[in-house]
Amino acid sequence: MRQTVDMTVVTLIRAAELSDVAQYAYAATAPAGARLIFLAGACPLNRDGSTVAVGDYVGQAAACIENLREALAAAGAELTDVISTRVLVASSRRSDLGAAWAVVRDAFGEHDVPSTLLGVTVLGYEEQLVEIEAVAAVMDPS
Repeated sequence: MRQTVDMTVVTLIRAAELSDVAQYAYAATAPAGARLIFLAGACPLNRDGSTVAVGDYVGQAAACIENLREALAAAGAELTDVISTRVLVASSRRSDLGAAWAVVRDAFGEHDVPSTLLGVTVLGYEEQLVEIEAVAAVMDPS
């Protein structure tokens, strides 16, 4: 008989005393013994290293999410295992940050992890507008 074990370890914490304007949990925890996965920034790059969706914040954010999913899968995790994110957007316009954030927020859905959204001057790759850093936590089967 096969037994299903819930391997979800990330607990999202909402602070009722803080503003409900934020579209994410204010904190998250993982239990002792969880394996933490620190991901490099997911970039909007094709397999050949070329930048996708040049000039398009939404398209680049979507490509970053897909590359983040691939990196998580390689580490034995998925989006619901993410414990925090940092979204970097090469713009000083709030509308550009908001456009990229909407893609990230929608990708995470109900798993609204603590996140930081930053406008930055420039990112590392030619024509790059968005990058998403993340930390995940998983419990490996014993």
